[in-house]
Amino acid sequence: MRRFVTFDSVAAVIDRDNVDTDMIIRIERMTTLKRGQFAPWAFEMLRYQPDGRENEAFVLNQEPFRRAKILVSGENFGCGSSREMAVWALDDFGVRCIVAQSYGDIFYNNCLQNGLLPIRLSASQIEKIVPLARQGQTLHVDLGDSAIRVGNHLEIPFVVPAHQREALLNGWDDIDQSLVLSEDISAFQQRDRLVRPWIYDIAQ
Repeated sequence: MRRFVTFDSVAAVIDRDNVDTDMIIRIERMTTLKRGQFAPWAFEMLRYQPDGRENEAFVLNQEPFRRAKILVSGENFGCGSSREMAVWALDDFGVRCIVAQSYGDIFYNNCLQNGLLPIRLSASQIEKIVPLARQGQTLHVDLGDSAIRVGNHLEIPFVVPAHQREALLNGWDDIDQSLVLSEDISAFQQRDRLVRPWIYDIAQ
């Protein structure tokens, strides 16, 4: 998994609540595409008009936000069906960080499993970021310091649970996190063999 330490980008403001996983990637695309092929179809319903032309009113079709790698949104981002491909679509599109008030639980965990940083902020904190983001100013996201900075104008702290923060900083997926504990696991097995030897006899 890719590490996330610091990241700088303009931020695209998707000013709505309840951006669901179907809005991020339609289910039809999931049946025909593989990871690495989703970028053109991320936010398809918002990016394109029915005739296939770009929707000029949508932020990701506007400069400089076509290259935005940070998204700023409202409540319940990534709600709906539990499709990891929604995170893949964002990753393929180049998104590395999302700032929102809240997330769908499964989507939030899928982000962490794929090296994307989902940051939870209050509505009042997001309101401070939005006007600066819309001006095209660069957001500096520092996971080590757990802070978002916008030039000299603004610094907002955020909280990521310690074990998730450590995993992102080191680029550890679930297997990597288990391997870090390999000595503890071996020590437990040795103790457990003395207490419950019959379990290990059956396994052998």
